[in-house]
Amino acid sequence: MPLALAERSTLIAPSATLAMAAEAKRLKGQGIKVLDFALGEPDFDTPANIQRAAIRAMESGQTHYTPPAGIPELRSAVAEQYSKSQGLPTEAAQVVISNGAKHSIHNALMAVCGPGDEVIIPAPYWVSYSDLVKLTGATPIVLETTEASGFKLTPTQFLAAVTPRTKLLMINSPSNPTGVVYSRGELEALADAVLTTDVGVLSDEIYEQLTYGDVQPTCFATLRPGLADRTITISGVSKTYAMTGWRIGWSVAPVSVSKFMGDLQSQETSNPCSISQWAAVEAIAGPQDAVVTMKAEFARRREYVLQRIEGLPDVHCLPPGGAFYAFMNVSAHFGRTLGGKAITDSTSFCLTALAQAGVALVMGSAFGAEGFARLSFATDMKTLEQGFDALDRFLRD
Repeated sequence: MPLALAERSTLIAPSATLAMAAEAKRLKGQGIKVLDFALGEPDFDTPANIQRAAIRAMESGQTHYTPPAGIPELRSAVAEQYSKSQGLPTEAAQVVISNGAKHSIHNALMAVCGPGDEVIIPAPYWVSYSDLVKLTGATPIVLETTEASGFKLTPTQFLAAVTPRTKLLMINSPSNPTGVVYSRGELEALADAVLTTDVGVLSDEIYEQLTYGDVQPTCFATLRPGLADRTITISGVSKTYAMTGWRIGWSVAPVSVSKFMGDLQSQETSNPCSISQWAAVEAIAGPQDAVVTMKAEFARRREYVLQRIEGLPDVHCLPPGGAFYAFMNVSAHFGRTLGGKAITDSTSFCLTALAQAGVALVMGSAFGAEGFARLSFATDMKTLEQGFDALDRFLRD
């Protein structure tokens, strides 16, 4: 008899963003030109000072096991950043360094959620949230937000969804996939609602430094006295410092939660990559000039993308306040035939756009929001220009 899979194998599906990127890569391997806007990965090289820090770490012998929760130098650097820059008094013992922010989220959910629990997730949400919740045995409770409401969860919605089983609220600002950034007032209202319950919060703030214009991010745990005692903050170096492949994320949480997360990690992965950790110390504590340059380029691309979306037939988009995504409403094309294919939903729209126009997008249904398609503008201007030209021709078919 073949080896049977455990029941939990039915709980998750491959990441839709990675699946679309893999399909785009497959087509490229066949010699087909693909304009890829599927992955949320900065196209910049990791800044040179960070690369040099990694080389120094290797040359000085920093290539061995580290403490499971991360090297003291990096944990202290993260704690200092939150204490001084975010206004969140943080001790190194509250910080756990993991193999990317996704791993940090997994550890956090494993620490506080289990069978019978419920986790509230506003939609649209990042593709991994729901499946990671399911792996703990808890149930994701997805609350739909609308484009008209700015894709933002209201305190009324949250409180109406709370039950005796509710363990956690997951929020993400700036948001993937929408780019929406909650204002401080909006987050304060949510914080006040949370504090009337026994619910904890997982606040994914991985895009915290990538905002545009006058938009400012807010560290959720700082909003009200006592809120930090029930909040797990997630971030990392991947997006801000173009370090996706280095796999360094972190969590800031109450000490008891962090201790469990470090113990869990000791059994799962031993520790994050030692060399990457020393590179992350330089990223956080070193010069920030490259961040300013990359952010300015993202802002330039954002303006171009919004301008081009305005010119696409029957497509519109809520301007993103942060991150590097345009969450386009393409529902007006459902019921049409494009490229000889019937368009019935966001999946058929994206698959047909890839096959017929060579443009790789991610279907909104993967984010819990049918009717939309996510475009990442973390790529060069030439690719953006060619991609929008191809999309325009495709939609006018």
